[in-house]
Amino acid sequence: MKTVVVGAGPTGLLLAGDLAAAGVEVTVLERRSTDSNLTRAFGVHARTMEHLDARGLADELVATGQPVSKLRLFNSLKVDLGTLPSRFPYLLITPQYNVEKLLEQRALDLGARIVRGVTVTGLEPGAVLADGDTYEADTVVGADGVHSAVREAIGMPFPGKAVLRSIMLADVRLTDAPSDVLAVNSVGDAFAFVAPFGDGWFRVFAWDQRSQQPDSAPLDLDEVRDVTRRALGTDFGMKEARWLSRFHSDERQVPHYRQGDVFLAGDAAHVHSPAGGQGMNTGLQDAANLSWKLAAVAQGWAPEGLLDTYQSERHPVGELVLRSSGGLIRLAMLHSRAARAGRDLLGGALLHVPTIMRKAAGTVSGIGIDYPHAPRQPDLTLRGGARLYELLRAGRHVLLAPSAPAGYDDRLVHALNDRFVLVRPDGHTAWAGTERDLPVALRRHLGPPR
Repeated sequence: MKTVVVGAGPTGLLLAGDLAAAGVEVTVLERRSTDSNLTRAFGVHARTMEHLDARGLADELVATGQPVSKLRLFNSLKVDLGTLPSRFPYLLITPQYNVEKLLEQRALDLGARIVRGVTVTGLEPGAVLADGDTYEADTVVGADGVHSAVREAIGMPFPGKAVLRSIMLADVRLTDAPSDVLAVNSVGDAFAFVAPFGDGWFRVFAWDQRSQQPDSAPLDLDEVRDVTRRALGTDFGMKEARWLSRFHSDERQVPHYRQGDVFLAGDAAHVHSPAGGQGMNTGLQDAANLSWKLAAVAQGWAPEGLLDTYQSERHPVGELVLRSSGGLIRLAMLHSRAARAGRDLLGGALLHVPTIMRKAAGTVSGIGIDYPHAPRQPDLTLRGGARLYELLRAGRHVLLAPSAPAGYDDRLVHALNDRFVLVRPDGHTAWAGTERDLPVALRRHLGPPR
C-alpha cells in the first residue's frame, strides 16, 4: 500500500511518521521549498502532548517552551489547567516550527519520503499529479491547509464564513516583556495577544475594529503598537519588527472527512478562529486518529468499517472546536462596556464552580474529549514501572490483562494488569470487560488471531 500525504505541516508530518513506522510506503508532498518560522500556532495543549508522548517526542518538545497552567481571558477570567488528569497539566508555549522540526525528523528517520517545492495539480485513480510528475497512491491524505488542493481536486465543499478580518501579525522585540508568559485581552473594538518565541522575539496578534483592511494592505509597526496599547494598556516597548502581515479568520468545515480513498485532515477539513489555540492541536489529533486506522488497512487486519470511524469520531470534534473557539472570539469582541462587565461577572462566577471549571479546562485542552464507545484512556504506571503511553510508542494496541492471548503479538503489546482493558494506538479505550469476553473483543477490534 502506498500513501501520499499532501502538506508537510504538523498534521501531515505526524501522519507520515506513524505510517512509516507501520511499514507503509509514504511520500509527503509540500508546496513550500524551505521551512519557515513564520507560524501562527504557539500553544500545544495537554491532549496533543499526550499524543506526542506516545511517540517519544513530548519531553524533547517541553524543553523548547514554557508551560502555562492558568489561562487568563479578558483580564479577569481564568481557566485552571493545573488540575487536568494528565502528565501535562498545562499549555506548552512553543512555536509551531519546533513541533514541525521534531515530527519531520521522526518521519525521515522512520523512512518517510518528503518532497518539497512541488504543487499538487490534481488527482487521478491511484495517483497524485504534481508539477508534471505522477506519484502512485492507494490512499491520499490532504493535510494541505485552508487552500487545500486535495479538497479542491475531489470537489469537496467548504461551507462557512469569515469571522474576523484584518488580523495583524507581527514578530517584534520588546523592551519590557509581559509579566505573564502570555498577554491577552480585548476591549470591544481592539484585541491583542503576545507570546514569546523563546529566542528574544515575540509574536503579536492584534485586531482593530476601527480599521478593517484587506489582507494585502500594508501594515506598519505603529498600527500594531496602537492596538496593543488599547487592548493591553501597554505596548511593552515594542520595537524592531522582522515581519508584519495581515490575515483573516474563517469558520469552515467540510461535510465529509473521507471520500473513497481520499481523506482530509487539519485545516484542509476545518478552520476556525484562533481563540483557544485549537488549530494545530485539532489537526494533530486528527492525524493521531487516522494514522493507525490506515496502518491497520495496510497491514491487512482492519475490521470492516474502521476507516469510516474517522468521520464519525473526528467530525463532531471539529464541530465542537468551531463552536468553542467561535464563542470565545465573540465574547472577546463584545462592544459595550456593560456587556463586557456582564461577561466578566457571569463568567467569573461560573468558572468558580468546580464542575464547570473542569469542563472548560477539559474542552480547551482536549483532555475532556471522548469518542462514542472509546473514551480517552489516561496514562498509567504499570507493573515494572513502565507507563502506558510509553508502551503506545510501538504504534499498536495495548492489552492490559493478567496474561497475553495467543496469535496477536503482531498487533498488540501486552502489559500485566488485574483488569482487562484494550487501549487503541491513539490512547482511547477500545474495550474493557472480563476474561470471558476477551476473545470476542479481540476479534472485533483486531481481527482473527494468526
